[in-house]
Amino acid sequence: MFNRSFRIIREHGLRTYIGKVLHIALRPGRILRAEGPRAFAARSFRKAGAKLTRHVPIMLVASDDAARLDWTQNPDWLGQMTTVEDGPVNIGWIMSPPGPESGGHQNLFRFIDIAEKAGHRCSIYLYTTGAQDVSITDIRAMLKSSSAYPEVAASIAMYDPALGVARDTQALFATGWETAYPVFLDKTKARRFYFVQDYEASFYPLGSESLLAGNTYRFGFHGITAGGWLSHKLATEYGMTTDHFDFAVDKTHYSVTNLVRRNEVFFYARPVTPRRAFEFGLLALEEFARIKPDVKINLAGWDVSNWVIPFEYTNLSSLDISELNAVYNRCAAGLVMSLSNMSLLPLELLSSGVTPVVNDGPNNRLVSDNPFIEYVPASPKAIARKMAEVFDHPDAVARSVAMSESVANINWSDSGSQFLSAFEGAMRG
Repeated sequence: MFNRSFRIIREHGLRTYIGKVLHIALRPGRILRAEGPRAFAARSFRKAGAKLTRHVPIMLVASDDAARLDWTQNPDWLGQMTTVEDGPVNIGWIMSPPGPESGGHQNLFRFIDIAEKAGHRCSIYLYTTGAQDVSITDIRAMLKSSSAYPEVAASIAMYDPALGVARDTQALFATGWETAYPVFLDKTKARRFYFVQDYEASFYPLGSESLLAGNTYRFGFHGITAGGWLSHKLATEYGMTTDHFDFAVDKTHYSVTNLVRRNEVFFYARPVTPRRAFEFGLLALEEFARIKPDVKINLAGWDVSNWVIPFEYTNLSSLDISELNAVYNRCAAGLVMSLSNMSLLPLELLSSGVTPVVNDGPNNRLVSDNPFIEYVPASPKAIARKMAEVFDHPDAVARSVAMSESVANINWSDSGSQFLSAFEGAMRG
């Protein structure tokens, strides 16, 4: 510090040095006058906390797991993986703890249910790096009370790396990028699979987590992906062995019940999920509100009451799956932004007679080529115009019925058959 002071005096003179010292010394007073005592105190505490706090890296994957996994070397299990020539398979699924509004977990449980109904025996292992204790009892209660989750017979336990999965496990699924690490490191000789629902490396800015997530596609697992885009991407860019199942829709939840013209729109609003482009969607809806000021705009997916939104809207927050069809049947168009793998919503909207307006791109078109989905270049004004055009169709009611009929034969049972064919084919060797 003294060397720096002498250098300033020598190079700039004593008057400049004294001026700098006074500027620094009087800075707290300037901030206090400009921001007030409360803001000044908050700023001071934040700065002190930043200086005193020791930062520990916290990621979805345990740092120890990430550090000791070397995917450039063949693991012991690679040449010893179990095959089952006939009959049921004991399947282990490692996943993060499920929540009431987690669409990814809901879909995952759908396929666990499919596997069980095909005769396979399933066990669920929960993996988390969170500091909060996980209550298996609470999770079971949530699963039982939620209409979005099927009832499964699978056991549920916390994953313990010291114990690993049960000794009789014959197939082991990773279900999210962080769970691929314990699946790779586990000592079992079970055949490894990866249930991939999205390209999770894109969930993060370029950095440690995007790198660690991307690495998992090189772990040597057999990938079974949601839709063809992911299967193609992981096979061509990572050399991963992949199969896929097609998206489908549950007609017990989504159907046309409104046979009159509709005068509302729906936006899947998830500010906490960057790949759903919440802010971009607001830009499009602001323009749409200018074009169609008499159309009611519904936002659902998250409570956005603390957001400044520049048009009139109805905040539906998070809806139970049993409430969605009634909302959809009031809407002529639904805006769904998908920047990675396509959402399930476009097909669900179609089943309820709603025109899905979706940003154009191979990540969406390679999942569904349904002619009633309006794929639009990612321009807010272009999206707004397309949404407005939906209201100008003279045969709006007939179109709603036709949209629903276009997905009438797209069933999860067929997707389940695709999944089982890929899984059992790999297990049989």
